[in-house]
Amino acid sequence: MSTITTPTGREEAWRFTPLNRLGGLHDGSAANTGTLGFEISGDAIGEHNSLPAIDPRVLPKDETTDAVALHARTRVENVDFIDIPANSSGIVRIVRNGLGGSLFARTLIAIGKHSKVSIVMENFGDISLAEEIELRIADEANVQFISTQEWSPTAVHVARHRFELGRNALLAATHFTMGGSVVRISPRVDYLATGGSAELNGLYFANTGQHLEHRLHVEHDVSHCKSRVTYKGALDGEGAHTVWIGDVAIRAVAEGTDTYELNRNLVLSDHARADSVPNLEIETGEIVGAGHASATGRFDDEQLFYLQSRGIPEHEARKLVVRGFFAELITKIGIADLEERLLGVIDDALEASNA
Repeated sequence: MSTITTPTGREEAWRFTPLNRLGGLHDGSAANTGTLGFEISGDAIGEHNSLPAIDPRVLPKDETTDAVALHARTRVENVDFIDIPANSSGIVRIVRNGLGGSLFARTLIAIGKHSKVSIVMENFGDISLAEEIELRIADEANVQFISTQEWSPTAVHVARHRFELGRNALLAATHFTMGGSVVRISPRVDYLATGGSAELNGLYFANTGQHLEHRLHVEHDVSHCKSRVTYKGALDGEGAHTVWIGDVAIRAVAEGTDTYELNRNLVLSDHARADSVPNLEIETGEIVGAGHASATGRFDDEQLFYLQSRGIPEHEARKLVVRGFFAELITKIGIADLEERLLGVIDDALEASNA
């Protein structure tokens, strides 16, 4: 087990995060007595158990310096284990509801070879949650993972999401973050063999006082793998703060890598702040392609003018622009009832904002 170094806020990995609002999740001082309700359904589930953290099936496979993930590993006695057997198909739905208190948790989902599944994890309620979620995706499996953070206004959620891809495995992950006081999600992709492909999409909307942070790392240390990252955010209100960090590392052995990352932010009002930092580290020139882009700005005046010229009031035109900005990613999900619900959540957020 790695030594846990308590963040101070001076570290690059923590400089944007308001540590004083984490309630001890970052230094391990938080009580581990909270309650997280959990409902799961889906025909693709072969096994769902709470396993002792020392069970070989749920032991961590990687080293990490993430303090919160390390506290989760040391404080958790039982790991929520979900097994999806080889050649499975269908949708697995997981609904979690925070019922107060603070909690450290670990979840491990194992997806067997040649499976084709969508895993939808929806988060609601009030809790201070520090967790690590791991998806181990076997060879030739095709996995969609959707995580929604729709917590109450006082909730705190700090999580590390690790995706491990086998040979020719496909991953499409979407993180939808709208609720909570402080939310920090750190997705990480590791390739075990050639042919893996990861698409990481994200949407976030911060209102007054919210801190929403997404800190990605894609580790290309295997040849001939692909990654695409697209995150979009909007901010409105006093003290609204979003952070997007996109780290992509292409190691010397990772010839034939194809990667691109994009982050776009719409700032809808004064006194809101968006930090966006794409990082690309390349150790070999033998790649298909690598690039990144980041843009933060206000509304496109031409779009607004066009809509207003069609008789749409400015307030409604602004809402249409933001809805369209997010809809591009939501409609990629391909689960009709979920797409409709998430678009409704965005509409509600826009109604509550000054957009």
